[in-house]
Amino acid sequence: MISEALDKAIRFAARAHKDQVRKGSGVPYISHPFAVGMILIQHQFPETWVIAGILHDTIEDTEVTLDDIRREFGDEVADIVEGCSEPEHHTQSWEKRKQHTVDYIQNAPLAVKVVTCADKIHNLQSILMDRKILGDQIWQRFKRDRKKQEWYYRQVASGLVKHLKPQEKHPIFDELVQLVDRVFNEQNI
Repeated sequence: MISEALDKAIRFAARAHKDQVRKGSGVPYISHPFAVGMILIQHQFPETWVIAGILHDTIEDTEVTLDDIRREFGDEVADIVEGCSEPEHHTQSWEKRKQHTVDYIQNAPLAVKVVTCADKIHNLQSILMDRKILGDQIWQRFKRDRKKQEWYYRQVASGLVKHLKPQEKHPIFDELVQLVDRVFNEQNI
């Protein structure tokens, strides 16, 4: 049985993302935050981190504000969601936003690193699945080409493990590194 808090987060995210679809696929967008939450559950992270994973794109991609998250889910969840969100999402170039993420993630709190990692894992899993159908045309869905996507994902994967204390190392980070290699080292699957 899922907790009341987790159910509340699922409903909140579903309402926030209700009319959105994933890039070029027609798949309802909510599948992504739910998958991020499931990845975090599979790795047995705390419920507040799972809730933040489910809500991680709400302030970046919907009308939901950080104050809404803080009011509904508390400071810990709001702080994680804020750490996973790109600042000035609609005013900065892709390069500036991604460089900010790469720089920030190196010294981010562990919870932010973990939720970001789960987000990237699901993004890469989706790319792998869609690439089986579309081949290299998959890269046309994105704002930048395969080479820039590779730069970004490799930088995030290495930044996530920088400055980790020995007790903070977790298999989720290895999973991301392996997926990055699989997506960008192989030709069409």
